[in-house]
Amino acid sequence: MTPAEGDPIATLSTTLGDISFVLYPDIAPMAVENFVGLAQQGYYNGLSFHRVIEGFLVQTGDATGTGAGGSTIWNGNSYPNEISDRLHHYAGAVAMAHAPDGASGNLSQFYIVQSAQDSVDKTLAKTLTEAGVREAVVTAYQAVGGAPYLDNLNTVFGQVYDGMDVVDAIAAVECGEDDRPLEDVIVNSVTIGTYSAAQSGSTPASGASGSDSAA
Repeated sequence: MTPAEGDPIATLSTTLGDISFVLYPDIAPMAVENFVGLAQQGYYNGLSFHRVIEGFLVQTGDATGTGAGGSTIWNGNSYPNEISDRLHHYAGAVAMAHAPDGASGNLSQFYIVQSAQDSVDKTLAKTLTEAGVREAVVTAYQAVGGAPYLDNLNTVFGQVYDGMDVVDAIAAVECGEDDRPLEDVIVNSVTIGTYSAAQSGSTPASGASGSDSAA
């Protein structure tokens, strides 16, 4: 998908390359506000991807590097989910991980979905349809893959448009039994800006748009 001119975007500069994604403040305002605020404070700089599961997701955002930490711009207080049928866990979706205490609140940890293009087969597509998932959403999942079982559970607030090859590279690193990479992959910095086609020298990632209108 290609962002619209002027859309808010973020770029993660990692030790394996850059990942750029569009943000959806109109759909997930608290998640975007918290992410942008923490990024501008430099919170994410130097953090590792502490949870990596190839074919599923790559996760970062914990200053302790253990998966047990997190923070927010609201003095560390968690904030609620912002679930919308306009955003889904397609491959490349950027979503909040729940607070480590297991509650439904969110802090600073987030993940990027890294699912194979064929991860939603005909059987799963049929199950989604029978569960009442809209045809356009099922079709998009079949086209690009994703993790539909996370819909209605976690807050999607962004969608990668450039750098999925970097996400794939992170997902491919060797990990231990706790899903932590044996050699750290680090977020060097996070840059917040607005999308400009004239300034973008990259080829946008193909696939479904992260946002769509509910029928």
